[in-house]
Amino acid sequence: MQIRPAVKDDHSALCAIDSVAADDPKRSDDIANWIETGCCHLVEIDGAIAAYGVLTYQFFGHGFIEIVIVGAAYRRRGLGAALIAYFQSICAGSKLFSTTNMSNRRMQELFIRAGFRPSGYIDNLDENDPEIVFYSRLKPIEA
Repeated sequence: MQIRPAVKDDHSALCAIDSVAADDPKRSDDIANWIETGCCHLVEIDGAIAAYGVLTYQFFGHGFIEIVIVGAAYRRRGLGAALIAYFQSICAGSKLFSTTNMSNRRMQELFIRAGFRPSGYIDNLDENDPEIVFYSRLKPIEA
């Protein structure tokens, strides 16, 4: 397993593992933008792209994991946890946030196992499914 920044040539493979991108051209555009801005990282196993995630700094200036996607054929192998740990290790700053829907128990459990804790809720993004904000305190990166 290798985690690395995504490059332009990875776009179609990233779209192929993202079930939303198959039906939503905006997601494909989002993936292209995340690659272009350098915030998209992927997990590669034996040359195949298995998962990806996006780390930005637009959440009140703090690190924010916008998305973690694991291809259906690669689920339940720890790739989501590996991406989150990777983001915790490279995040520039002492705070890292993310969100997931109240209905997404697997992602909530993943955040808790990674040392995140709930930090609030956002209502009205998805009808009757509040977003839980998760927070991880990080150790400052030593120079």
